[in-house]
Amino acid sequence: MEDLKNLEKLNPQARKVIQPYLGELLKIHQDNLVSIFVCGQAAGADYIHKVSNINLFVILQRLEFQDLQKSLKTVSAGINKKIAAPLFLTRKHIESSSDVFPIEFLEMKENHLLLYGEDLLSQLEIRLGQIRLFCEEQIKGKLIRIRQAYLEIGLKRKGIEALLKESLSSLTPVFRNLIRLKGKTPPVEKEQIYKQLCAEFNLDRALLLAVLRDTKNDEKIGAYDVEVFFEKYIAQIQKLAIAVDQL
Repeated sequence: MEDLKNLEKLNPQARKVIQPYLGELLKIHQDNLVSIFVCGQAAGADYIHKVSNINLFVILQRLEFQDLQKSLKTVSAGINKKIAAPLFLTRKHIESSSDVFPIEFLEMKENHLLLYGEDLLSQLEIRLGQIRLFCEEQIKGKLIRIRQAYLEIGLKRKGIEALLKESLSSLTPVFRNLIRLKGKTPPVEKEQIYKQLCAEFNLDRALLLAVLRDTKNDEKIGAYDVEVFFEKYIAQIQKLAIAVDQL
């Protein structure tokens, strides 16, 4: 385990879950292993024990079906501890795909913690030309999907609250890159992302932060009737979609 790095930078509860898992990956993949990163909430201050998924990226020199097979037991045990099935990639895949998935690789590059091996993500050069189009597609697509989802679960209050939280969380990487398109350096912590997004695009900050508080602390969404709140949320996403189209 002496080859592991930056464990002291993890949330102590996350470290307790991740460290033995990393040991198993080292045993399984040995010399084929190039890097292991943790990304997302577990890499920063937004991690919530037993709530946040732990997202790991495992970089191998070569990736065959057998490499996935021999990881199955470790991955299955990890899922029970909120460690999502890792994203297995090769060095070549990373080097050849950053232009196809610019948002994904930017998010990984800017919000990751190296736990083992070579820091390939920090070395990536990302071209920003496709980001605006990607953001527009994501926001307009999400707007369509949340309207459809409301029709499916609209009679259930808890379902609407869950939909709000899932929608906001899934759009967070897009929000960061909209801030980038405004020529600003996007924050990493969610609360700061939402505050800056609302300042840049004249959105309702209190509304987005209320959904975030509900997600982090299980606070109910204020005194709003949930349908009134959901209507306001949709209006904000629609307003953002129009603004992105004009960037």
